Formats: sequence, C-alpha cells, structure tokens
Amino acid sequence: MLSRRVLAASFAALVAAPLLSACGGDSDAATGTGAAGTKKVGNINIGPDQHRVRGEKVDRIAALVPAAIRKRGTLKLGQSADASPPLGFYATDDKTRIGSEIDLATLVADTLGLKLDNDEVSWENLFVGLDSGKFDAVFSNVTVTEERKEKYDFATYRLDNIAFEAKKGTSWKVEGPKDVAGKTVAVSSGTNQEKILVDWSRQNEKAGREPVSIKYFQKDTDYYLALQSGRIDAYLGPSPSAAYHVASAGQSEIVGTLSGAGDKLQGKIAATTKKGSGLVDAYAAALDHVIENGSYAKVLKRWGLSSEAVKKSEINPPGLPKT
Repeated sequence: MLSRRVLAASFAALVAAPLLSACGGDSDAATGTGAAGTKKVGNINIGPDQHRVRGEKVDRIAALVPAAIRKRGTLKLGQSADASPPLGFYATDDKTRIGSEIDLATLVADTLGLKLDNDEVSWENLFVGLDSGKFDAVFSNVTVTEERKEKYDFATYRLDNIAFEAKKGTSWKVEGPKDVAGKTVAVSSGTNQEKILVDWSRQNEKAGREPVSIKYFQKDTDYYLALQSGRIDAYLGPSPSAAYHVASAGQSEIVGTLSGAGDKLQGKIAATTKKGSGLVDAYAAALDHVIENGSYAKVLKRWGLSSEAVKKSEINPPGLPKT
C-alpha cells in the first residue's frame, strides 16, 4: 500500500491540460510550485495551505440547527479516509485533508456558524458513525438511494456520474449492459456503482449473455495495479476520481460514463445525516445560500467539477432504486 505522502507526491506530477479538460475544463493553468513551495496540479493546489473559499454565518439559517448542536458550536463531520482526488485526499504534508468535499462542508459549517470537527474513517464506518451519533454529517460522495433514505436524510449538492476506466489504447466502449458481458470489472463494495454493475450483470444473464465477473480490492492503488496487469478489464468508480487518475497516471482512459443512479434517473450526491436529526433543513438552506452567493461555484471550479453543479439543494429527492 502506498503512503499518503507518496500518493500526494504523485498527484503533483499530473499534466494540467488533460486533467482539467477531463474534469470540466475550468482552467489551463500549468503545473508547478508556488513561491511558498505549494504544489499545484493545473490550477489545483494540493499543498496544505489551501486558501479555502470561506463563508459567513447567516443567522436565519443557523437558527435551523438543533439547539444542542448550536450550543456545542461544532459540526461533527465524517469523511472517507480513502484518497479519492479531487473529492478527498491528503495534501503534500501527509496530514492536511483537502478536496472538494471538505471545502463544501466548510462552506456549510461557516454558514451555520459552526466549526468543523472532521474525522476520516472507512466507508462503512461513515454510516456506523451516523447511526451512533458520532457524526452530524457526512460529506463524502454519498449518492441518494431509496434504501439509504429509510435511515438517512439527504440535502443534495452535486450531480453523481460514474465512469468505466480501462487500460489506455483499448477500442472498447461501454454504453450499456451488453458491453460489459463477460468482462472482469472491479468496483468498491457497498457503493451505488456496485449495485448498477450487479444489475447489469443480471440483465446480461437474463438476455442469454455472459455475466460480469465482479472483483473487489482493498484500496484504489490495488484496483489500478490490477488494471495495468490485465487482471481486470475496467474499474467502475466516481467520474471525478476516474478523470483525475487518467490524467495522473497516463496509463488509462475513460471508456464510458453514466448517471450514478442508472439509466433512468440522474444520480445526486448529498450531505447525509441521520433521519430525524433535525439537520437536513439547515444543510439544504446553507447549500442554497452558497449556491446563490457564488461561493459554491468557486469551490467546484477550483477542483474542476463545474459540470457537476446543481442549481438548488433538494431534500430527499428520488434516489437509486432498490434492487
């Protein structure tokens, strides 16, 4: 397993133009090192000195926060510990958490008049933390699903698209289930990507085609080693992370993209809280505020994610259906 320092250092070697065109074309700035030694990938600062876009407390929105949390003064935030640039990863100092997700969480906390108390845990422990009350919120690329809505409330803040990443130079393209019949595809367990891939595999079997051979690994680095060695044909993951990795390594390419909710619904990424916690209205109001004042757009632009912007935060919209 690569250390966070090695991973962060590798991000600094990205080629700027491919990176930013792949993630939305927000800038063509060059890769380099700033005067204070800050590493940059295109216009993306991956050093610890982030100069984040910040917000200010809005009293009418802060009043929506339950009294006990207002009194405490902190928003207990959960994020996945896995490195998934540009969503969430560690800066070049190997300890500062950076990425679009924590930037947006910071804006929401600022608007609510709260200080972030951030904790990085494994993916499954994000939901354990919500269930136990350890976390007030999760900002970690969580897709709205009908199953999750039974236990959690959601306030949307980004479109959810996923991508098939294959070895560079392939002529293979993925547009639907038949294109993955008989292929070996890796995916993270417990994600909406897995649900879609499992459903596609079942559709193939029902149509008399070969199923998908689905593989699971512990870390992103394991997926990519398997891809380059030919043990898998593709890795299905979040589109922003896939585009970032394509530009980073120069050894893979995107062979297909689709909504994270499948063929019939546009997936949505959302701030997640325990159902009935009383926080979802505050999150949605804070997100609408930062969308309206332009600070939300600045955050997405600095991470190359402008194409995934939403016009308004939705509370518990239709999600990925149950299988």
